[in-house]
Amino acid sequence: MVPLDLLESKQKTQRILNLVLMVIAGISLLVGGIGIMNIMLAIVAERIPEIGVRRAIGASEHDILWQFLVETVVLSTVGGILGCLLVRRRAGGVRVDRLAGVVTPGAVFVSLAVSWLVGVIFASRRVRAARLDPVECLRYE
Repeated sequence: MVPLDLLESKQKTQRILNLVLMVIAGISLLVGGIGIMNIMLAIVAERIPEIGVRRAIGASEHDILWQFLVETVVLSTVGGILGCLLVRRRAGGVRVDRLAGVVTPGAVFVSLAVSWLVGVIFASRRVRAARLDPVECLRYE
């Protein structure tokens, strides 16, 4: 075989591998996002009386929405930072040197941005909480 043919074959294999890895990453983000959405729905259901009290004493829909948005960003940031720290930890007492070059400031920023994006997109169900009627919230048990 000609070296050019070997190079083309290797590049084709690399493109297929990259595509497979992107599909796996996309599925992982979707599953994680659905988990975040379910947790957010449970949190909103637990806090309906609190939302009713806040709305009854004058909080606007914007205030409630802003509260949940800030909470989502904080939770997503903590999750992203924990994920970055887990990459750097020791695996069974042996340093994982192959991954040491992956954790760059750019990689950390991208991972935090993706965690924020997934958190905010899948937490958008909390918008419903801001539109709840205060009287109905206070009656809720």
